[in-house]
Amino acid sequence: MKEFEARVAWQRAGQAFLDGRYSRAHDWQFDGGLRLRASSSPLSVPLPMSDPTALDPEEALVAAASSCHMLFFLSIAREQGFTVDSYVDRAVGYLGEDNAGRMAMTRIELRPAIAFAAEAAGARQPTGEELDAIHHAAHERCYIANSLKTEVVVMQVR
Repeated sequence: MKEFEARVAWQRAGQAFLDGRYSRAHDWQFDGGLRLRASSSPLSVPLPMSDPTALDPEEALVAAASSCHMLFFLSIAREQGFTVDSYVDRAVGYLGEDNAGRMAMTRIELRPAIAFAAEAAGARQPTGEELDAIHHAAHERCYIANSLKTEVVVMQVR
């Protein structure tokens, strides 16, 4: 079994706490040394208790699902002989009530726009069916999507 670790650290730093008006800003640190400022979303906790310039957990979840799908897509496309020049996803997550009435990320839509190397340069171009099959295989292999209860949908941009 592989392990993945993140260090999440928050400090009160002399702020009041019991009144609920404390900063939700905190730090995420990862094994390679990357450090990110994180906070609750201003959509969840109003300013100034949240930091709109920081990464929030909801955005991180959407980005993780998108990134995982993209990495498998690139790998599968390469295995099938397609050269990808660029892959840009504008993924969107929807927060709402789940079937049990709890707040949850109820849907994540991936909207990748993918450019393949030019056919003139001898590169193979995938058909619509091949493209759909690569997305399907990437989705099946994406362990982030496999770990979520929410629906993760690829909205093909062509």
